[in-house]
Amino acid sequence: MPIDSRMTAVLSTDRALARTAAHEVAGRLVGAVGSVLAGRRDQIEVVTACVLAGGHLLIEDLPGVGKTLLAQSMAAAVGGSFARVQGTSDLLPADVVGSLAPNAEGLGLHFRPGPVFANVVLFDELNRANPRTQSALLEVMEEGRVTVDGAGHPVPTPFTVIATQNPIEMAGTYPLAEGVTDRFMAAISLGRADADEEVDVLTGRRGRTQLAEVSRVADLNALLVARESVATVHLAEPVARFAVDILRATRTHPRIRIGASTRAGVSMVALGRAFALMDGRDHVAPHDITRAAGCSLAHRVVVAGHERGAADELVAECLAAVPAPRR
Repeated sequence: MPIDSRMTAVLSTDRALARTAAHEVAGRLVGAVGSVLAGRRDQIEVVTACVLAGGHLLIEDLPGVGKTLLAQSMAAAVGGSFARVQGTSDLLPADVVGSLAPNAEGLGLHFRPGPVFANVVLFDELNRANPRTQSALLEVMEEGRVTVDGAGHPVPTPFTVIATQNPIEMAGTYPLAEGVTDRFMAAISLGRADADEEVDVLTGRRGRTQLAEVSRVADLNALLVARESVATVHLAEPVARFAVDILRATRTHPRIRIGASTRAGVSMVALGRAFALMDGRDHVAPHDITRAAGCSLAHRVVVAGHERGAADELVAECLAAVPAPRR
C-alpha cells in the first residue's frame, strides 16, 4: 500500500505506525531536496522539520547561494502549488495578499487572490519590501487567511512561507520588525557551498538543472497527516521545563534587550517534536530542544545594534548556561 494512503488509514487507530510513516515521508523530503541542493544537509533537515511542524522559515544569506532553489525543491517534493514574491521598495500589501477588482460585467467587485494563495510561498528579499508590506504578512502567517474589506479569505492548506533576507548592510533594505520575525518558526543561513559541492553544481549533478527531476514524495494530505503525527510526539515535563529555562535565560542575559517570547517557545517545542519524529522517536529529548533553540531563537531576540551574528553567539551562551535534564 502506498505510504500516503497508509498514513491516512492508520492515524486514528495506530499512532505509532502513523509516526513511522511520517518519519519515512520526512526522509523522502530530505532526500528529494538534497538531490537538488548541493550539501547543506543540516539546513535541509531544518526546513523539513519546519514544514512538518506547520511553521514558516526565514533564510538569511547573500544572493546566489540557493535560497530560491531550496523553496522550489520543497514545493515540488510535497506536490503543492508554489508562488514567488519579489520584495521591492514599491511593493504594496495588495500585491501580496490580493485586492478587490471589478467584475467582468463592470457591476460590483470581486476578490482577486494574491500570490500568498499557494501551498509554498517564497517571499524573496523580504527586507527590501517596505514595513507596511512586511506587516501584511502577519495575519496570513499567523491565522492562514487574509482579510480584505472586512471579508476573510483562507489560504490553501498546508501553507508555508519561506522568506529570504539579504544582510542588513546591503543597500535598499529595511530591518524586519520584531513582530514579523517572531512569526517565523526558524531561521537558517545556507552559506557558501564548498569546492566539491560547487563542482556538482557547475557540472549539472546538482543545482537548478536538477529541479525538473524532483519527484513528488508525498501528497498534501499526507503532509497534513504527518503534521498531526508531529503533534503527538510526547513532551515530558522535565524537557518542557528545560525549554522554559532556555527562554528565561534569553530574557535575563545582560546583552539581550528583548528575550524570546512565549511564541518562540511554542516554535522551539514544535521543531523539537519534528526533529524527534525525524529521528524515529516518539518523545522529545533534551538535545532536540537544544537543536531547535539554535534555529528558532536568535532571529527573535534583540541585541544592541541588531547584529544577527551576536544574537547567535548570545543564544549559544544561554544554551550553555542551562543544564539539560537527565533522563
